[in-house]
Amino acid sequence: MKAIISDIHSNLEAFQAVLADIAANNVTEIYCLGDIIGYGPNPRECIDLAMKCNMVLLGNHDQGAMFDPDGFNGAAERAIFWTRSQLEASAENRAKREARWEFLAERPRTWKEDGCLFVHGSARNPLNEYVFPEDIYNQRKMDRIFALVDKVCFQGHTHVPGVFTESLQDDSYQFQSPEDFNYTFKLDDRKAMVNVGSVGQPRDGNWRSCYVLLDGKNITFRRVEYEIDTTVGKIHGIEDLDDFLGDRLREGR
Repeated sequence: MKAIISDIHSNLEAFQAVLADIAANNVTEIYCLGDIIGYGPNPRECIDLAMKCNMVLLGNHDQGAMFDPDGFNGAAERAIFWTRSQLEASAENRAKREARWEFLAERPRTWKEDGCLFVHGSARNPLNEYVFPEDIYNQRKMDRIFALVDKVCFQGHTHVPGVFTESLQDDSYQFQSPEDFNYTFKLDDRKAMVNVGSVGQPRDGNWRSCYVLLDGKNITFRRVEYEIDTTVGKIHGIEDLDDFLGDRLREGR
């Protein structure tokens, strides 16, 4: 059984809680779909934990820390520059600093195995393309993305968990949130795109961390509570991180 996580965003308390939940299940491998850093107050610690995962992809915020952030709003850009300063902190052990940068630089953008595709954004644009629930009404977009999926694609980036599938009746598409199928979705003959949600910054109105367990054809969405007040307090205490980056964690937005 695999645990598939994404979008940790430097939220150490959330990451630790999710790892504890994973350890309580019969998990053999942990795959991370990127965005280990950005937004949150503990980039170094989160990278150190992510380095222990079996497979880790590059996310757009991870790339933004290494290069100039592209297309970020003001708060996200300031957070990335602060994150970069933390990764370059002279007080840190030089070997640790270099190991983290090398780790980020070596991350692939896609991963394929057993008919499964793993990306951060989408099959069409693995790093930056968002696929939102309302995109099921954009037939051209969905046709082009689904054409690149052999069987199932696991993705993150939007922080909104759920499953996109092809309709069996016509050429339309469907999106189901975890609540629609009581948190466990069974793969069938249809192609599927599974958004695993976000560990560190959910945006589906639920503040609890989200990730999935993959066991054969069964995909189980897990929601995990964490010490959110600790994370919010850390963000509020860092001048370069906008307060709303912490406030919106409570609302799951």
